[in-house]
Amino acid sequence: MTTTTPSRGRRRAPTRIERAAGKAAALQKPRVILALLLLLGLTSVMLLDGYLRAEVGGDQRVRDGAGSSEVPDKIINGGPIISFRGGRATTTSVPSKTIALTFDDGPNPTYTPQVLKILEKYDVPATFFLVGSMVSRYPGIVKDMVDQGNEVGIHTFTHVDLSYQSDARIRREMTQTQLALAGAAGITTTLFRAPYSSETDAIDDYSWPVYEKLGEEGYTSVFVDTDSDDWKKPGVSKIVKWATPSGTSGASVLMHDAGGDREQTIKALPEYIEKMRAKGYTFTTISGVIEAQNAAAQFPGGNRNGTDRLQAAHREATGATLYEGKALVAAVAVAEYTVPTLSVGLVIVGVAVIGRFGMMLILARRHHRLRNKRRFSWGPTVTRPVTVIVPAYNEKECIANTLESLARSTHPIEVIVVDDGSSDGTSEIAREAARSLGMTNVRVIRQENAGKPAALNNGVRSASHDIVVMMDGDTVFEPDTVRQLVQPFADPEVGAVAGNAKVGNRDTVIGAWQHIEYVMGFNLDRRMYDLLRCMPTIPGAIGAFRREAVLQVGGMSEDTLAEDTDITIAMHRAGRRVVYQEHARAWTEAPGSLKQLWSQRYRWSYGTMQALWKHRGSLTDKGPSGRFGRVGMPLVVIFQIVTPVFAPLIDVFTAYSMIFVGFRAALCAWLAVLGIQLVCAAYAFRLDKEKYRYLLMMPLQQLAYRQMMYLVLIHSCITALTGGRLRWQKLKRTGEVGTPAGVGR
Repeated sequence: MTTTTPSRGRRRAPTRIERAAGKAAALQKPRVILALLLLLGLTSVMLLDGYLRAEVGGDQRVRDGAGSSEVPDKIINGGPIISFRGGRATTTSVPSKTIALTFDDGPNPTYTPQVLKILEKYDVPATFFLVGSMVSRYPGIVKDMVDQGNEVGIHTFTHVDLSYQSDARIRREMTQTQLALAGAAGITTTLFRAPYSSETDAIDDYSWPVYEKLGEEGYTSVFVDTDSDDWKKPGVSKIVKWATPSGTSGASVLMHDAGGDREQTIKALPEYIEKMRAKGYTFTTISGVIEAQNAAAQFPGGNRNGTDRLQAAHREATGATLYEGKALVAAVAVAEYTVPTLSVGLVIVGVAVIGRFGMMLILARRHHRLRNKRRFSWGPTVTRPVTVIVPAYNEKECIANTLESLARSTHPIEVIVVDDGSSDGTSEIAREAARSLGMTNVRVIRQENAGKPAALNNGVRSASHDIVVMMDGDTVFEPDTVRQLVQPFADPEVGAVAGNAKVGNRDTVIGAWQHIEYVMGFNLDRRMYDLLRCMPTIPGAIGAFRREAVLQVGGMSEDTLAEDTDITIAMHRAGRRVVYQEHARAWTEAPGSLKQLWSQRYRWSYGTMQALWKHRGSLTDKGPSGRFGRVGMPLVVIFQIVTPVFAPLIDVFTAYSMIFVGFRAALCAWLAVLGIQLVCAAYAFRLDKEKYRYLLMMPLQQLAYRQMMYLVLIHSCITALTGGRLRWQKLKRTGEVGTPAGVGR
């Protein structure tokens, strides 16, 4: 065993990356906060949009009544307008030959403007009982409605039957609708019509307390005398007939301008107005009816003068109510724009995800069949010795296991352990392990702490052989790993080989999740990239290079935090072929805690972005470099950055659909996507000859682990976009990954 004398133990000057990282360290917390705020904002927008769209559609009747023993007879037998003064309820009837035309469930962007146009043409006022969620979505229509001289009332915010709701829910339904009216038209109103209400004789013991409570707060509850039943779509003639009161009786008439297909209502409305005027009827609003009784102020049929009286139920919105209303309308406008945009993004992401799965399966199968043909050969068997470089920084827990695995190698090797200024006695442990194992082919080189790229470059310069194998200090090889790994070098075009990295500590939940990811997300991908000749990354845990090729591209670079991706792309740009050798297996210790996992993946994703940006010139290159730039780089960007960044849309919309659309349908869709992923994962496990029992963890992985990976990538993107830099983050090792013989699959 040969040992190189270490440099003096003085503290080295920080590298350029570390200096930049030090300046940026203080900015990481604000970036995390920004990422969380973006996530919170998206969640809020989705919840708001879902809440707005969760109203009950159509005019489905909820119940038929539950008795009316507590409802006064004068209310049940009284007029359709119930007011409360001094704690006493009074009713108001519509005068004879008078129609108070009312519309429910609006506004609707298709039908309400048509109704308004007809009313304006015939100079007829009407009272619209509006759903607050629709008001907030279509504020312009409400403003036009009020400016035209019509009257508006509240029909709750989500079209819910208030009879079954708590006092807090009732208050919220009313307040939110008032805010929507304030934001849309600058008014509030005292008129109210309950969803699913009809004539006063339908008031029961469930609903009466609601009307009493709202009456105490100043609301006037409005019912109907004549229901057109246009929601049943019975035909124009029946709508006109059913909306016509008997004899010369006045009536509060109900129609709908929303809540479903209202084409028949639009056709019936002009015919109805003309018919009633021909019978000598005049049209007024609910406020007009009240004032006709209270002040004996009779409005001539169709007279639109005195709009202050027509709008007597309106109050000007001021102060906090006005500004809160405008804020609500603005927030809804954002949601109305954002959610459809995200929906389009969801379709694109869904197609990309399914397309990726399909591409991986097809190409991985082709790769497997090609590489396992009996006649397939890289060329003459490679038997010459190679150099294995092991960079190590504070690897006292793992280095002995690493050397023990190399001692069993079936291929002739020399081992160079480069101790990067460890403070835990790594070099001494390595020397002692080599001595006890009888390994005379081990050199331990100690250098001042300069980082992993510098340690690898030191090892390359010191290598005695033309092929160098690079592995991490926490990794163990199987006896046949090196031999399998170097066989592709029989092909003179091959400049580098990626091995098959395995998670050794897979018996924990976090380890099992990473095991699934390694087998499916990494190794299945590498088969695809290998076949396309655009391998993006040779894993740091197991990779082999022609020494001259590494020196040709300037060695391992410190420009990025993903030196493995950087050197791989550099190989492509130098015209070297990079291949994947699935039979060369290495067992590595994956992060054992969520914090360490976050640190590792944050560095990986950010380093990958750095490497892609550094080598962006390959997009216009020719030859192998151009092939990677125009094939490999777009695939990495789409599948490893863009799609994962937007992939949370699938989960967000799944949750959205479960809450606001339909739980069963959303669950089935989510399970279908999970099923596709399970098929891909099962095939990947089959190719790698792994036990399927770990796939039992996949549903939980999709619910927890995947979300964390999304957040890591989003955090990395924010860091990249804001110009931040990261420092190398050393993970805490346990040394629990022993020699391959002790690792069960």
